[in-house]
Amino acid sequence: MMQSYSKNEAIDRINKLAKTGKAFLFIINYKQDCSFVEQIDNIDPSELLYNLNGFSNCTSVPIPLQSPITWRPTPISLVQYKTSFDIVRRNILGGNSFLTNLTCITPVPTNLGLEDIFYHSQALYKLWLKNRFVVFSPEIFIRIENGKICSYPMKGTMDATLPSALEVLMEDEKEAAEHATIVDLIRNDLSMVADCVAVTRYRYVDTLHTNHGPILQTSSEISGILPKDYVSCLGDILFKLLPAGSITGAPKHKTMEIIEQAENYDRGFYTGITGYYNGKKLDSAVMIRFIEEQDGKMFFKSGGGITCKSDLESEYNEMKQKVYVPIY
Repeated sequence: MMQSYSKNEAIDRINKLAKTGKAFLFIINYKQDCSFVEQIDNIDPSELLYNLNGFSNCTSVPIPLQSPITWRPTPISLVQYKTSFDIVRRNILGGNSFLTNLTCITPVPTNLGLEDIFYHSQALYKLWLKNRFVVFSPEIFIRIENGKICSYPMKGTMDATLPSALEVLMEDEKEAAEHATIVDLIRNDLSMVADCVAVTRYRYVDTLHTNHGPILQTSSEISGILPKDYVSCLGDILFKLLPAGSITGAPKHKTMEIIEQAENYDRGFYTGITGYYNGKKLDSAVMIRFIEEQDGKMFFKSGGGITCKSDLESEYNEMKQKVYVPIY
């Protein structure tokens, strides 16, 4: 079993490993009070599998799925969702938050195991922790190379099969406002650890493929220059930026209090981060698109950003739309 670390222990371990130039992988939960930080050479593939943008310990070829996928999400009702939505909306209208990322947990009866989902999913970042969870995330958290740090917040989704989907997404006032808020938040976050912070790409669109069809997703790129001795304080830099702005909201700390009040479950490792450092560069992902196993049952965690322009049914449908596996 991999050893877990507290926040201070994880910061110290990341700093020490980075200074020695040894390659390591890290997994940090949403509240940052539980982390795994392990040297690559010490990771047992029977306990943990990863493929992080091509950096992988997968050597075996996946066995083809023997039968059609059974996938029957049973999301909370609109009435239940409204209770949480109303808490968030009251706080936004009261001036306590501009944007709050509200998430839910959805039971999903399926014939897929966590390892099946890991091997057969198509995603930029994939991670499987035995008997715990699988993540297949499209969202970059930060990348660091040659003293440059970049972040890529992802906010704004739409069903790509809808008529004029791209045009509708880009002209949607709520989506544009949500994206602008997160970009501003991440720019401020990066300014705590870097100089010369700038938005280098704004609201570009990617197409994500799912078992229910394609989804459009908007992202931006924000970059800055780290101090020359950044490697020796890599752990401090990572934790100073957590939790990710895209899965909390703005202002971050007050919004986290609202999330605690509105959500009726523990996020755990969902919306935390995972990544690696190979002695030269760091690459990491926000752990969205997340399935957890509890007592042999599968639970999908998903959500979206709520603003003053948010519509109850639209947000409820977006939360449900994200309950998918990228197997096609």
